[in-house]
Amino acid sequence: MEIRFKDYILQTQLPTSWIEGKKCVINTINPHSYCIAEEDPEFKEALITSDILIPDGVGIVLASRLLYGIKIPKVAGYDLHLHYLDLLNQTRAKVFYLGSTDSTLEKIRKRLIKEYPFIQFYSYSPPFKPVLDDQDNSRIHQIINEVKPKVLFVGMTAPKQEKWVYQNKDILDVNIICSIGAVFDFYSGNIKRPSKFWIDLGLEWLPRLLHEPRRLWKRTFISSPKFLLYLISSKFSAPS
Repeated sequence: MEIRFKDYILQTQLPTSWIEGKKCVINTINPHSYCIAEEDPEFKEALITSDILIPDGVGIVLASRLLYGIKIPKVAGYDLHLHYLDLLNQTRAKVFYLGSTDSTLEKIRKRLIKEYPFIQFYSYSPPFKPVLDDQDNSRIHQIINEVKPKVLFVGMTAPKQEKWVYQNKDILDVNIICSIGAVFDFYSGNIKRPSKFWIDLGLEWLPRLLHEPRRLWKRTFISSPKFLLYLISSKFSAPS
């Protein structure tokens, strides 16, 4: 199987102001999500059709340089989150967090009050199930559209969150939709994000693996080697 990053649109420049009347879906991609997407057509379609797809993984940065000679910076979902919190605070706008537990959402609310006091906070913890049914989705649509937030952060883990956004984006009355997964736990303090030292080394994944081996072992020991094989195969294969 060949890595076909030309199928994807990788961008690192995020909007610095709202585009009224236009909806923007932002997703992230890393080696693990790439491997999943190559075996999950709906997830792949959700990523490919993103308005902005940002490289949240040093493997993606490396692949871009080796395959196309293009230098791009890694942009973590956490950085995406902070970017929009700054913008929301400056404009006294509404934000909606969809996902996680009520207790986690409450921790996020309390932190926002201290750090971004002008943001109008709203949230909803959906039922915890593999796939939300029509009744669940109808309830979510109603709650979000009554608020009409500028930014909707979705944290239901990949690929569930990206596929949910892909299926429901046209119904939602929002400007920006961001699937940011683990950021809910990082920002709430449930999980401590690795220090800048590890991030700058491109090894943010290592402390996370040591802290959550049961959850992250597969992406480290299966997806990462598989992605490397994809990359090597693509690099040395004859052009089509």
